[in-house]
Amino acid sequence: MSPRPAYRFKATPQFWKRFYALPPDRKDAVRAAWQVFKNDPFDARLGTHKIHGLSARAGVTVYSVVLGPDLRAVFHIIGDTVWTLDVGSHAVYR
Repeated sequence: MSPRPAYRFKATPQFWKRFYALPPDRKDAVRAAWQVFKNDPFDARLGTHKIHGLSARAGVTVYSVVLGPDLRAVFHIIGDTVWTLDVGSHAVYR
């Protein structure tokens, strides 16, 4: 098994806009998940999975992580950079 690459993390303006609009308890869930995510975006505790429809539209593989009941974050990886795209309900898949 090859070692996991050292990722850099960046977030889009859309992610930050949606994050700051979340209620405080949901922001806390995102922050807690971040502690796991920054170590390994594919950690089993996050339930990371591909979002096929978004991937097809974006032309890159888009993944989702489960942050809580009906709370997801979507991201993709370009080179060694993990781009967090959006956060919110299942509506982020559209």
